[in-house]
Amino acid sequence: MGLWQSLTGRSKPVQANLDALFSLPAAAVTLETTLGFRPTGVGSVCFRAAEGAAFAQTQKDVVELLDNDDDPDVEVSTDSFGFTWLLARQSPDDLSSLVTDLHTVNTSLEDQGFGPALLCSLVGFTDPADRTLGLVYLYKQGTFYPFVPLGPQRRDNLLELQIRDVLTGDLPVEPQLSRWMPLWGAPGL
Repeated sequence: MGLWQSLTGRSKPVQANLDALFSLPAAAVTLETTLGFRPTGVGSVCFRAAEGAAFAQTQKDVVELLDNDDDPDVEVSTDSFGFTWLLARQSPDDLSSLVTDLHTVNTSLEDQGFGPALLCSLVGFTDPADRTLGLVYLYKQGTFYPFVPLGPQRRDNLLELQIRDVLTGDLPVEPQLSRWMPLWGAPGL
């Protein structure tokens, strides 16, 4: 941190490392072998939609790029907070393709100047006991955290901490628990 940033109390934001998403397939192997969680084949990207034709065209181009066959692989929705979610689907056995799709969405928005609108990406997992896990990538932090919903407005904090400990060697895990925001009803969970 430079002198001016120290005096004003400002620091540069962490630069997002979208290539960290490509660490997910290795982390998925660790999750399956240690805790029994397998990918669901569903992932999503959350962003704040911007007004204007440029953003609308960028979103349309991304959807068309990912939805290039007969099966609807991409869905766009808006949550109760006004955030837009782009949901992508692939075979549960092809996590690499899903990660590539999510990376494409993120880089397309970033390349068109909409990087500040990106909030997070989420990849869904489930275990034999039908517990749901979302591995969340925080765009502005460049880190991941686990989110395990138990039901309406309840989450499994103990399992989330256990998953954090298991994945620390595979992914950059968010160290500040206060940033582990619940994503109730997020597409992909």
